[in-house]
Amino acid sequence: MSKIRDFIQYLIDSISQLIKAFILFILSFSGLLFALLLRHLDYNGSIIAGVGILIEIIAMSLIYLIFKSYLKKEEEAEPISEKGKKK
Repeated sequence: MSKIRDFIQYLIDSISQLIKAFILFILSFSGLLFALLLRHLDYNGSIIAGVGILIEIIAMSLIYLIFKSYLKKEEEAEPISEKGKKK
């Protein structure tokens, strides 16, 4: 029972990271999903391609910014060790 409780506590503690991962997943497939939606609505192929590429560019830049901020937080959390320094 303790393992289940620990697992649930771990999920609760990492809910913000799970939400960010879900947002990254949705953004990475947003161009494809929008292209499929436009295809279903019987739009022209060049319009579908143009809008899909534009949405993918916007989504990839957002993913880059989110991932960059995440890496900055990870680097700040790690302590800097002083190797090779002699007393």
